[in-house]
Amino acid sequence: MKRAMAAVLLVLLSLLVHSNAEEEAFDVRQHLSTVSRYGVVKGIADSSFVPSKIPNGCTPIHLNLVARHGTRSPTKKRIKELDNLATHLEVLLREAEEQNLSLEKLPGWLKGWKSPWKGKLKGGELTIQGEDELYDLGIRTRARFPNLFNDDYHPDVYAIKATQVPRASASAVAFGMGLFSGKGSLGPGRHRAFAVTSESRASDTKLRFHDCCQNYKAFKKSQEPAVDKLKEPVYDEITSALRRRYRLNFTRQDTTSLWFLCKQEASLLNIVDQGCALFSPSEVSLLEWMDDLEAFILKGYGKSINYRMGVPLLEDVVQSMEQAIKAEEEKHAPGSYEKARLRFAHAETVIPFSCLLGLFLDGSEFEKIQREQALPHPPKPPQKRNWRGHTVAPFGGNNMLVLYSCPANTSNKHFVQVLHNEHPIPMPGCDGTDFCPLDVFKERIVAPHLKHDYNSVCDVKLEQQEQKPVAI
Repeated sequence: MKRAMAAVLLVLLSLLVHSNAEEEAFDVRQHLSTVSRYGVVKGIADSSFVPSKIPNGCTPIHLNLVARHGTRSPTKKRIKELDNLATHLEVLLREAEEQNLSLEKLPGWLKGWKSPWKGKLKGGELTIQGEDELYDLGIRTRARFPNLFNDDYHPDVYAIKATQVPRASASAVAFGMGLFSGKGSLGPGRHRAFAVTSESRASDTKLRFHDCCQNYKAFKKSQEPAVDKLKEPVYDEITSALRRRYRLNFTRQDTTSLWFLCKQEASLLNIVDQGCALFSPSEVSLLEWMDDLEAFILKGYGKSINYRMGVPLLEDVVQSMEQAIKAEEEKHAPGSYEKARLRFAHAETVIPFSCLLGLFLDGSEFEKIQREQALPHPPKPPQKRNWRGHTVAPFGGNNMLVLYSCPANTSNKHFVQVLHNEHPIPMPGCDGTDFCPLDVFKERIVAPHLKHDYNSVCDVKLEQQEQKPVAI
């Protein structure tokens, strides 16, 4: 009997130790969906994928970059939401005290809590961390491709483009300062001036296509209530758990605001023991999944219009490659042709562009999107999923398409390698490789999208079935 009891106690102890180890290993900063900071998640990649070995004699001759802006402050609207949360928390605490409820489990920081952004009149700007993310990315990009960035700077050789939103253009500046550091004569860092160009917001169909596409705006507006409805059961379940745990009469709005607070504290301030600590790891995983689900439906593979409106950007990328090949074939002198086209925009740009490339899909799913068939939603935890917001488009998230010239190859002279967040990533359209013959890339990945031009996708009235809400 004693042996049996000892064995049971040993099993229980091992389970407890395992559970505690799992909780300690759980880093909430890696579960913030698209609010994740680049430095925290950029190392997360598919460990089972073996990158291609670039053949000897192949050299990069052109680079396309499509990057999201770096970490930013909460927007003015979100700052107000956190102020409203502080006011409502005061009401909840007062009500609990009047009812003589025991609040011994309530974290001390909640009493008298004020938003760290209280009193801020503006928001949405690039933070110091965001500047660092893009500056460091610029330095690493030059170190990785020294032959591409050995020419003197000229705007026609290194074209830097950004949207007219200040955090995107500030990200372009931070990247350029890293890329060209030590190459000029300005200040102790020997920086140099460089140009960042922008299209008007009203006509920027390459980087802010989501703002110009009327059909997409109508689709998104029609879907948002259905997406909210899809999230309600999970929010209600977690709200009930919070009420039981802390004896406060939290509402669904409180839960959404507390989750937003968690993401901002963890991402911007590295605070993980306040807002985030209110939720268990399993609750965080569910909240993260809901954010991922929303991005999937409204920006990703949820509907073909989400990414088909990005065709002008895809065309621009291919055109820049073709121009680089022409310059190589005609033996243009160094410094007389473009070697990199560097773009800085938003999650609403990077996510659709990743979808145009067919990233984060398996082969059968890729075939479905080529036939314009709907994909199932990312599965609910604890099931595994490829679609993770912290990987697809964290702050500073990016896709690089590197064009290689391989003169020794008899069948294909030019190849494209795709790097996502600086890691080689498989392309289902290229038989699961990251290093694809340019002709295959154009035929299998690009061509099916090019039968849909921007005007036909965005300006023709949507069919009635396109307006149907998502299935719940």
